[in-house]
Amino acid sequence: MVTTTDSSLLRLLQLSSVSLPVGGYAFSQGMEYAIDQGWVKNKAQVCDWISLQLQQSVARVDLPILRLCMLAASQQDNARLLELNDLALACRETKELRLNDTAMGEALARLMRSLEIATPFQRLEDISFVTLFAVTATHWSINLELAALGFTWSWLENQIAAATKLVPLGQTQAQELLGELQPVISDAIRSSLIINEDSVGAGLPAIAIASAQHETQYSRLFRS
Repeated sequence: MVTTTDSSLLRLLQLSSVSLPVGGYAFSQGMEYAIDQGWVKNKAQVCDWISLQLQQSVARVDLPILRLCMLAASQQDNARLLELNDLALACRETKELRLNDTAMGEALARLMRSLEIATPFQRLEDISFVTLFAVTATHWSINLELAALGFTWSWLENQIAAATKLVPLGQTQAQELLGELQPVISDAIRSSLIINEDSVGAGLPAIAIASAQHETQYSRLFRS
């Protein structure tokens, strides 16, 4: 028999699966340019690149907003969700990073409608993925800790998949990286819990530059 807890866990696996049709695999979030320029050349440097983003971007922007959105969704406060959605998009430092967020948000919004999950938005454009991830997690009674874990794991898998194609890395090295970065996920989630709304924000100039330059890179595997 499947218990409520088991049901929530299964929904978490569904929501954080790389097979969820939201298109996260299409973006490298600046990594493609960084590799092209020789900033990132091997497994150790990939680990550093991703670890820094987990600690200084995901933990300081996405996870605090996820927490706040889940609270607003549980209270059915749509006005608050709209405010937090604007905050999430305002934190995207480049056109590409914003597109990454809104393209995935638009795809998740379509999926939610197919699954009969209500959203606070009348249109599909300019919706942050993290906002709708929070709404869906709340609808499926996934608690905050698990939702944060699933969100971060999904982000990490997409980054490792990009590195596997671009560096390139072997499948064994990719699995080693997933193992090495798991403690960083736990640290990122823990540190995100003490960040209030006024402190949400990140500043990673090299990633912003890489993302902006990627738009005009002569040859690309990933979307810009």
